[in-house]
Amino acid sequence: MHSEPRSGRLAAWGNALLAGLVSPDDAVLAIVGEDAVHRVEGLPGEEAPVGLTLALGRLRTLGVSGLRVALPAPGHPLGLSGPPDFNARALDAEEAVVCQGAAFGLVPEAYEAGPAGDVHAEVVWHVLPVREAPPADVPSLGEAERELAEALREATEVLARLDVAGSGPVAEAAIDAYRARAAGGREVLAPGYPPRAVRVLELARRVGLLISLAAENGHGGAVSASEMGARAEALRPVERTARRAQVAAYNSVVEGRGAGR
Repeated sequence: MHSEPRSGRLAAWGNALLAGLVSPDDAVLAIVGEDAVHRVEGLPGEEAPVGLTLALGRLRTLGVSGLRVALPAPGHPLGLSGPPDFNARALDAEEAVVCQGAAFGLVPEAYEAGPAGDVHAEVVWHVLPVREAPPADVPSLGEAERELAEALREATEVLARLDVAGSGPVAEAAIDAYRARAAGGREVLAPGYPPRAVRVLELARRVGLLISLAAENGHGGAVSASEMGARAEALRPVERTARRAQVAAYNSVVEGRGAGR
């Protein structure tokens, strides 16, 4: 989960566009990222999928004033408010964007396209009705930051206790890639986000990286099925905390407006 979710890019740069802080072209370029193209399907008044520029403009005219992120997992509908059909689609994708000001949500679906050796991702965002209600289990930035500090300590202790290897080609490549992104000065969030949100998101990604390394870096010292299960069980609450923090960071500008800050 240390990679950036597409819903995070759409919400962050969509919020910056709605606030007049970036141009439509810059917002779309940041949202698409390394994908080939993004389209939006199911917009009211549109019979066929449309591009992101048109879609973001249409959402504004429909009353959308902000975009929130949802990062649900089985048993944890983080950021969702219903109805069941939207929740199910979001859970299947493990992410979604929920609009503020109009009862719409967007769920991404990615496809691989292109010939062998030149495969790229194309994304369709499905627009669905949502229930206008408080999202589930989203903490404030302050709560998320406190939880993350404790989660980072817990993750480190758990990995040490279970003798999970922190070296080797897979782990080293992941750590090098993370450091390269940070050293390259890549913008963590779009313009308009407070420094605390940037700090919380960066810390959430560090925690997510540790969790991913534990899951992907072989068996470490956990040689039995029961020990592997113990590792997964011990890291589950840490992973949940990191997802909650990501959502808090991405949603902070919308929550801040609602609180009058």
